[in-house]
Amino acid sequence: MSVRRLRIRLTDSPISHAGYWWATLVGCVWGFIWSTGPIRRRHGLLVFTGMPKWTFGRGGSCVGGCYLTARNDGTTVLGHEAVHKQQWRRYGMLFPFLYLLAGRDPLRNRFEIEAGLEAGGYLPRRPAARAPR
Repeated sequence: MSVRRLRIRLTDSPISHAGYWWATLVGCVWGFIWSTGPIRRRHGLLVFTGMPKWTFGRGGSCVGGCYLTARNDGTTVLGHEAVHKQQWRRYGMLFPFLYLLAGRDPLRNRFEIEAGLEAGGYLPRRPAARAPR
């Protein structure tokens, strides 16, 4: 008889997805309490604007499927935040801890690099390449 080992997957699993939904609930409650601007659904995110600056980090914070910001909600930034949403889905409640371990410097933080440093406003955007004439 072989002994089966119980293997618990913590990423891309029902456990991580439950953590994502919990974080989304927390983000929604926080957003509904503090948002004074429009609340919209964009890029697959529930975007809360008009948030006081002390209620989120940097230019805005993604919590589960919610994006909390004062007014930093342009299309490019929301594309960046949509990647963070997918990171929340992949890692669930491990994500905040993994993010902290990756460091506060966005230029070295693997999650910010994956989401796009230019799109996140951490590097100047390069001008679009011109088509040859």
